[in-house]
Amino acid sequence: MDLGLEGKRALITGSSSGIGVGIARCLAGEGVRVVIHGRDVARAEAVAADIRNAGGEAAVACGDLSEDAGADAAASAALAAFGGIDILVNNAGGSTRGKIGSLDSGYWLDSYNANLVSAVRMIDRLHGAMVERKWGRIVQISSLAGVQNGGRSGPYAVAKAALNSMALGLSKTLAFTGVTVNTVTPGMIETSMLDSYFLGIGNQMGWGDDRARSVDYVLKNLHKQSVAQLGQPEDIGFVVAMLCSPRSDYINGAVFRIDGGTAASVY
Repeated sequence: MDLGLEGKRALITGSSSGIGVGIARCLAGEGVRVVIHGRDVARAEAVAADIRNAGGEAAVACGDLSEDAGADAAASAALAAFGGIDILVNNAGGSTRGKIGSLDSGYWLDSYNANLVSAVRMIDRLHGAMVERKWGRIVQISSLAGVQNGGRSGPYAVAKAALNSMALGLSKTLAFTGVTVNTVTPGMIETSMLDSYFLGIGNQMGWGDDRARSVDYVLKNLHKQSVAQLGQPEDIGFVVAMLCSPRSDYINGAVFRIDGGTAASVY
């Protein structure tokens, strides 16, 4: 199916690694001109080069979105790259350093800034032109932790829950403008960030670096999925591409769980 995305322009924040790379590749594969974002210029340029080598169009915009100046720099570079942005995918964020269960206010503020306020900064800078053009897409990349808090994710889970709520509220604020706002909540996705986790499980259980055995154990006993595989960044990219399509005009304010059947909740 043609998603009707040929020639659209997208900024994917946090796309120099992990899930963001999968999203960027999927959108580029649909003919979207993508802007790769990160804080490390070399890593962002490498992702952009891979997309260009595959026949896509890609540019780079860097900046630390936890600060206004960094958000200004990233937004300005993204807008200049292809003459505007039609699609904003807020993927930047992640866990911040701190002890599980900590109530230290600085730890909580850092997590909110990284996972919620950074997204707000980019929406503030880019949504106005979408409204003027009467078409745009904003997709928030949240987390399963934001809809099912197991207690160990602390401020990260709460910040992601706030991101989900903000997205729903924004979809109402932008009603009838042609700009939709939706959220994707990934489960356990195979990225390099999981390497040390699985190695730790293997060492704890006496399996050493037998990653396959550690993954199997985690999915059946700790993470408790209902499919026997880790998610891939492209699994998230596929859903994001669908939500960005003009064919998805009727989808707004929704939350899509892409978690291998992990969540025990209906919503």
